Amino acid sequence: MKPVMPLPEEQDHNAPPVNPLPVTVVLLALAIFGIELVLTAAGAGIIGGPAGTGWRIAAIERFAFGAPFLDWMIENRVVRTEFLIRFVTYPFVHGTFTHALFALVFLLAIGKFVGEVLADWAVLLVFVVASVVGALVYGLAWDTRVPLFGGYPGAFGLVGAFTFILWSGLAGRAAGLRAFTLIGFLMGIQLVFGLLYGGAQDWVANLAGFAAGFALAFVVSPGGWNAIVRRIRQR
Repeated sequence: MKPVMPLPEEQDHNAPPVNPLPVTVVLLALAIFGIELVLTAAGAGIIGGPAGTGWRIAAIERFAFGAPFLDWMIENRVVRTEFLIRFVTYPFVHGTFTHALFALVFLLAIGKFVGEVLADWAVLLVFVVASVVGALVYGLAWDTRVPLFGGYPGAFGLVGAFTFILWSGLAGRAAGLRAFTLIGFLMGIQLVFGLLYGGAQDWVANLAGFAAGFALAFVVSPGGWNAIVRRIRQR
């Protein structure tokens, strides 16, 4: 009697070949790319006429975060809405098209990994909180008039969240090793870019964003506390 071959498991042929990006990551990326597209076109004289060449500088002056704004509020004990709004607007304005491109690569690559574990709202919360904490630490750490702008602190918050996911064992080992390789590669690119194009003081905002993302992931990730307890018991 011939052995009967087992039937292969049914597969969903309508499933996408790769996991889709979280909706919040797509929206953040579209906002960054859309603003950068307008500023790049204006700088090239395609839109805005002669005045368009100054749109990027005007956007940085209006929406970037600056330590003097935080110092003023602390010294005068007054909260001004136009100063507070800069904590969440600065991630969407960049100095150059290349600057925005690297921020988008960070956001899309790491956001996809984080979105496989966290809910859409949690991904958005990590990005926003990391951006706010990054700006706050930047303002407290440096006595400088150099503004902070760009999506790196928020993106590093997602890196911190995914680092927690890997550390806690919420992601598979193979996926974790691949992700760590990608994270190391992206951080290396960002470091080289920072050395070439300035922003030497931005590292403190990136580091603060990373720490905020790591800490917040403990709260918003499913089974975060149980994963930590399991990790401690393994040690």
